[in-house]
Amino acid sequence: MKLYISSLIFLVLMSLSSFSQSKEYELIVPGLTIPWGGTFLPDNSMLITEKEGKLIHFKKGKKTEITNVPTVYLRGQGGFLDVKLHPNYRENGWIYFTYASSQGERNGGNTALMRAKLKGNQLVNTEVLYKASPNTTTSYHFGSRIAFDVENHVYFSVGDRGSRDLNPQDITKDCGKIYRLNDDGTIPKDNPFVNNKNAKKAIFSYGHRNPQGMEMNPFTNEIWSHEHGPKGGDEINIIKKGKNYGWPKASFGVNYSGTKFTDKTSIPGMENPIHYWTPSIAPSGMAFITSDKYRKWKGNLLVGSLKFQYLSRCILKDNKVFKEVKLLKDIGRVRSIEQGLDGYIYVGVENLGIVKLLPK
Repeated sequence: MKLYISSLIFLVLMSLSSFSQSKEYELIVPGLTIPWGGTFLPDNSMLITEKEGKLIHFKKGKKTEITNVPTVYLRGQGGFLDVKLHPNYRENGWIYFTYASSQGERNGGNTALMRAKLKGNQLVNTEVLYKASPNTTTSYHFGSRIAFDVENHVYFSVGDRGSRDLNPQDITKDCGKIYRLNDDGTIPKDNPFVNNKNAKKAIFSYGHRNPQGMEMNPFTNEIWSHEHGPKGGDEINIIKKGKNYGWPKASFGVNYSGTKFTDKTSIPGMENPIHYWTPSIAPSGMAFITSDKYRKWKGNLLVGSLKFQYLSRCILKDNKVFKEVKLLKDIGRVRSIEQGLDGYIYVGVENLGIVKLLPK
């Protein structure tokens, strides 16, 4: 009898454990392949970019494909990338996109920033605000995330496009940079290199490898970004005006073969990361929790892992990652993260869709 009761209790506990794990998230938007970016319209419906070149409007359980989207250069890591609403979207209607584009000279493509408005089920008033050059047929390191600061400057990232020894440390060249523009695409007069004759005037910071996460920290108003290292050395950085973030002169990573390309992890005059991962997690997506839905998690930073397929909850202390907790383990490649207008966190997972993270 005692053995029977013990077995019954064990089965009940296992059932409750399984139920708890299954309720860690709720699938909201099924049937997506690579939901690279997402944002919420004022009615809490979603705009979702599919890397292959589609823009999906998800509203009241229905997916509608938006027309007149930009033609993307679909190659390797390149495609339709991020999407972000202007902070004053209710007044001006502007939506911003980054994508790999083949426009311009040479074969191949590079990262572009455009803005447009949504009218019905199509984009209108499309404007390309910036196009990195030159085009190249390499298939990796396009970036690219979008963020706004409190003055409505638009920031966007472009990876080094695989030319680590040419692009990131050279401010006369695009790529391996984070850029800052006025919201209409003009160059801010106080950008750090506007008075440098040969520099790319849109550059805000340089020495980056492949930034695929960027957000304004709503508690400090600083721009935070993370980027892929090589083998080891994925980083989180606080982006500062005109600063050099070291790639490839300094890194905690090594070549994929295991050989070193630098013996330095820090160089005077270059910015150090506030956190790094070794081994690399392949970070993608970033969001700060500002709502009260998750109680003690408010103020935490969320980062997705493509490589290990989980959501990292980074507990912050004095602008450092004090501790990490893994959520949604083995859910799939976590590509994008957004906090909805309802206060819940929504996570884009490759070959699954958009899931809502449920409070525990």
